[in-house]
Amino acid sequence: MKAKEIMVREVITAPPDMPVRELARLLTEQKISGVPIVEENRLLGMVTEGDLVARVKIIHPPFVVTILDAMIPLLGERRYEEDLRRMAAAVAADIMTTELDAVDEETELEEVATIISDRRVPLLPVLRGEELVGIIGKRDVIRGMLADYET
Repeated sequence: MKAKEIMVREVITAPPDMPVRELARLLTEQKISGVPIVEENRLLGMVTEGDLVARVKIIHPPFVVTILDAMIPLLGERRYEEDLRRMAAAVAADIMTTELDAVDEETELEEVATIISDRRVPLLPVLRGEELVGIIGKRDVIRGMLADYET
């Protein structure tokens, strides 16, 4: 079974300038776990429920060591900066994840399942070149597995 057989073709998307509050409303009202951020049907990034939840979490400053009056961050500096960026986000472009895994329409179900499982991505965009043509979530993979069992 291929990605094109299990993907959702009518993808709900959002523009990069959509306010974060509207993103939250969109996910809630549409009962979806994430939304691709697109401009002229070109995928720019993705905002998921996890991105929105991370925006309101308690931020932990990085662990630092002071040596000769110099503060040296040891762990967590990059994560701290990312948490601050999310907390201050005003629009989709500020909060979206830009390093995305994606597949094409001919990708096999097993490969789709492997990417979703191993990389812990909630949604997997399906691209035709740079054009977004569908999206696959865990439930879609399970639906594909069931269809395979029934044949």
